[in-house]
Amino acid sequence: MEVPHGPAGRGYERFWLPGAVAKNESARWVYLPAGLARKTGEYIAADRAGVVAAARARGAYDAMGGTLVIEDPGLGSRAVARRPGEGGAGVRLERLTPAERARLLVRTPGGLEPAVLWLGEHGLPVSLSGWKGIFRTASARCQRAGVPVTCHPHMLRHTFAVATLEQLQRGHIAELAAMTAGQRGEYQRIFGDPLDWVRRRLGHRSATTTLKYLHVLQELEMETRMALIPDDWEPAPGLVAAP
Repeated sequence: MEVPHGPAGRGYERFWLPGAVAKNESARWVYLPAGLARKTGEYIAADRAGVVAAARARGAYDAMGGTLVIEDPGLGSRAVARRPGEGGAGVRLERLTPAERARLLVRTPGGLEPAVLWLGEHGLPVSLSGWKGIFRTASARCQRAGVPVTCHPHMLRHTFAVATLEQLQRGHIAELAAMTAGQRGEYQRIFGDPLDWVRRRLGHRSATTTLKYLHVLQELEMETRMALIPDDWEPAPGLVAAP
């Protein structure tokens, strides 16, 4: 209920990441490409709906212990979770830890279902070890097929950081190049530094931690340039390197 899904316009959607589940408890906005929001909606309507229906038929959700139930999912992070059959104020969704969220159910017109977005074939939330296993299996499959690709879940975070920083740096430099000194100062005061924007998206306390992604970006750029130079390349006649 916190993640945008379904039809959306062009550009990006965003959702609030509560501090209870964020790195360094750094609550922040997360930006999701509109195309991925649509794909998420398709997953919910098809694959997810199928495993939820099968799990309901088995009584999987009725048998879960220690659950918390959300009766008002339309409130997003402000929704309140309560133990079944208990009154009281309950607890706000944004305050729940990852372990508590794994036991969250939502009451829908069709019955109870997990509040967690991504479910396994059993209709229950994918565990941390399960996510790692998915990546290990995929990496092993790539190796058997002769594809030299290895990936783990945390690598997605690195990829986001490098790709986002590259796009922001490119746009930032292009904007500044067309401005006067006074305009550049005003622009930077308003929009800030791309590295700091990525820092806040990752939840780093210090830009020093984020700085490693700038180094990675520079190394990737050099590797790309070197890969594009043919082995038999020679400087054009008259082109001499500066001393």
